[in-house]
Amino acid sequence: MSDSIRVEHLSKQYLLGKASQQTMLRERLTNFLKSPFSKENSVTDTLWALRDVSFGIQQGEVVGIIGRNGAGKSTLLKVLSKITYPTSGRVMVRGRVASLLEVGTGFHEELTGRENIFLNGSILGMKQREVEAKLGQIIEFAGVERFIDTPIKRYSSGMRLRLGFAVAAHLDPDVLIVDEVLAVGDAGFQKKCLSVMEDLRKGGRTVLFVSHNMAAVENLCSRGIWIDSGRVRQDGPTHEVIESYLSSFAETQQSASDLSAVEARHGNGDIRYTGISFLRMDGQPQLVTRSGDSIRLRFHYHAKKTIPYPSFGFRLLTEMGTLVTDTSTWHHSLDIPEIVPGDGFLDLEIDFLNLLPGHYDFSLWITGLSHVVYDGVEHCAKLEVELANVYRSGRQLDSRSGIVYFPQKWNLQGLRGEQLSRAEEPAEDEREKWSAHRTQL
Repeated sequence: MSDSIRVEHLSKQYLLGKASQQTMLRERLTNFLKSPFSKENSVTDTLWALRDVSFGIQQGEVVGIIGRNGAGKSTLLKVLSKITYPTSGRVMVRGRVASLLEVGTGFHEELTGRENIFLNGSILGMKQREVEAKLGQIIEFAGVERFIDTPIKRYSSGMRLRLGFAVAAHLDPDVLIVDEVLAVGDAGFQKKCLSVMEDLRKGGRTVLFVSHNMAAVENLCSRGIWIDSGRVRQDGPTHEVIESYLSSFAETQQSASDLSAVEARHGNGDIRYTGISFLRMDGQPQLVTRSGDSIRLRFHYHAKKTIPYPSFGFRLLTEMGTLVTDTSTWHHSLDIPEIVPGDGFLDLEIDFLNLLPGHYDFSLWITGLSHVVYDGVEHCAKLEVELANVYRSGRQLDSRSGIVYFPQKWNLQGLRGEQLSRAEEPAEDEREKWSAHRTQL
C-alpha cells in the first residue's frame, strides 16, 4: 500500500523577534496585524520547533500524535497542512487534505456559516454541487441550524469548533488532520467526532489526530508517534507509545519506595517493612500504571528474630483518605509458619487493576499471634494510576466517575423507539483477566 503521507528529514526553525522569510502570506499578514511597527531585523534568538523528523503513513492509517505542550506537534501539522513552509526537509501528502488545527481555522469572519461551508469546499477543490450534496449533513452534525445564515463572527468558540470539524470531516478528504478537537465541546459532540473519524478509517481515509486525551488516542489509533523537543522520540503501536510517554513524566510514583528510614511507625519492630516495589509481571520496574493493568507489588522486610505465623497486609486509600481495600495474607488463608532473621520479600500479583485514574496511598502492617503488632507505617508509598481506554470508547474517566470501574455491558434491546444496537462487550482478553482475578478473590 502506498504512503499517504511521507516526511523526510523535516526541520522547522523560527526566528524569535523576526518574521521568518519562509512563511506563508497568511502568516505574514497575521504577524503584521499583531505588530505593524515591529522591526524585522530584531532577531533575539532562534527556535527549532522540529528537527530531522522522518516517518511515513500509509493510506487508511489513523495515527495519534502525542507529546507535551511545545513539543512541536502543532508545527508538524501546520507544515503538513501547508500553512507554513519547512526550513529544510521534504513533505509529501497525497490527495485532498482537510485540517482543523485551531477553532475557526479557515473561516471568513464576515461570511455566514453557510457561505463558509462553500468557501471551504472550494478551497478543497470541490464543485458547488458536491458541497450542496453534503450541506445538510454538515449543518445537522454541527448543530447550528438556527444560526447557519448568521455571520461566523457572532458564533461562540464551541459553535465554530463544531462547524469547523463538520466541514473538515464531511467534504470527502483523503487526509484529515485534527488538532485537539476534543478539547472543546460537550460529551455528545466528542462522541460524534470519534464516530466520524472511525468511519473515515473504515473508509480507507488517512487521519492524523493530536490529543492529550490518551484514552481517545488509544481507542481510535492503531499507531502512535511521540514528538519530544521537536524530534520523533518513539513511533509504534499506540499502547506502547502511550506507556513510554506517560513513563517519561511519572514523577509521583517511583518504581520503589525505601521505608527503612521511616521513623513515624508503630509496633515492636521485631520485623519491619523496608520497602515496596512496583513491578511488572516479569519482575522489571513498572514506572507507570494504567487502569486495567497487571502489577506486582513486592513488599521487602527485615526480621531481627524468628517470627512465628506473621500476617503481612496493607490498606490502599485515596488521596482524601477513603479506604479502597484492606487485605492481607491472613485474608487469603496463607499460613506462614515462621520467618527467619534477615532480609526477604513477598509479592502480591494483581492481574487486573480496576482503579480509576488518581493518586493512591499505601499503609502497611505486620501482625502476629495474640494480636501482636510488629510494624505499622501509614501513608508510606504512593501509587499513581493513569488513564486507559478501559471501555473501548475513547471516553475519558476521572475522579468524578468514582474510585473503581468494572468490565460491563449495556443491553439496549428493551428501549422503545428506534432500533438500537447493543453496547459492545469487554474485549476477550479483558474478560479473561477479570474472570481470573475474580476467581482468585
